[in-house]
Amino acid sequence: MPNYQKTKTACYLGFITQAIAANFAPLLFLKFHNDYHISLGNIALISTCFFFTQLLIDVFCAKFVDRIGYRVCIVASEVCSAAGLIGLAFLPDILPDPFAGIICSVILYAVGSGLIEVLCSPIVEACPFENKEATMSLLHSFYCWGSVGTILISTVFFLLFGMGSWKWLAVFWAVIPAVNIYNFATCPIEHLVDEGGGMGIRMLFRKPMFWLSVCLMVCSGASELAMAQWASAYAEAALGLSKTIGDLAGPCMFAVTMGISRVIFGKYGDKMDLMKFMAGSGILCVVCYLLTSLSSNPILGLIGCIMCGFSVGIMWPGTISISSEKFPAGGTAMFALLAMAGDLGGSIGPGIVGSITQKAGDNIRVGMGVGLVFPVILLVMLLILSRSKNGKGNPQCH
Repeated sequence: MPNYQKTKTACYLGFITQAIAANFAPLLFLKFHNDYHISLGNIALISTCFFFTQLLIDVFCAKFVDRIGYRVCIVASEVCSAAGLIGLAFLPDILPDPFAGIICSVILYAVGSGLIEVLCSPIVEACPFENKEATMSLLHSFYCWGSVGTILISTVFFLLFGMGSWKWLAVFWAVIPAVNIYNFATCPIEHLVDEGGGMGIRMLFRKPMFWLSVCLMVCSGASELAMAQWASAYAEAALGLSKTIGDLAGPCMFAVTMGISRVIFGKYGDKMDLMKFMAGSGILCVVCYLLTSLSSNPILGLIGCIMCGFSVGIMWPGTISISSEKFPAGGTAMFALLAMAGDLGGSIGPGIVGSITQKAGDNIRVGMGVGLVFPVILLVMLLILSRSKNGKGNPQCH
């Protein structure tokens, strides 16, 4: 009997690796700016490069992963992640241009992060676990705990050893993907569909239901990251908190409540209706955005910011579970396109909130108010989806 628990552990560590890749470099932005004299405009490009590389990898996966094979690609994801994090410690000093060294490292671990994002969900989905929806939710909670761990451990490390020791920390974080190379190389990996039997990109795009899933993912990514990326700035601007406290009260607490929501569904999902849980979460998300944008009480605003993490927690894994159920032959292409839609939302959401905030004379509440459009569209999509799910014909054949 294959040990699928080992597969699950490897995927958990995969999501923790992805969280390290997404959250570690932003903690060093000011350090890069001061030490290497990189302009803040160029510093902003670091995140853009990270998300854009992930998007390109999503597209690559939709076309080629089935041909190359899951194991080769997922092992490569951990190799790239470890190499990128180690590169971050050394390349800026080795290359003539420190900024080029940082970008090379970021692109390298973003390749790893993109592969993890696309492959871990179908790898777990293909394992013979009972209650797939709950398992998927629990799997995605590890991204949240990885984010919390990265922010907390890094903050404590910098307090103890000073920001000057950040290169040691980069090498320390690289140990997790390095160890996980062995896990993925040796664990059992099943395939969702037979070789070449998955639905192609064109076939998926011919299904109206799939477009609904894509819209749901874009809005999930936008609702989540518009709040997550601006949570620290919101905590500082609206509450006048220091950078350290702002990071812990904003993004860190956001990730904690998001993880709690995924664990709750992961533990009790077999007793819950996924659609109702998602609809309830969507309504809570709208309330949270209203609180952060309209409340003159800063404490209520911060509560809205933190509880938003809980409200968006189920959206991403929930949409993946619904799509897997609707399109059992979706294969890697489906997971890759959904990840791409989520990433697209993740890059659009914070950008819109940022530019509206700037146009409103740096009033972050106005930016958050415009961000409200994402959870509202998400609720509308859920309503259409639940009506089609309640037996109004076969949604796949519309």
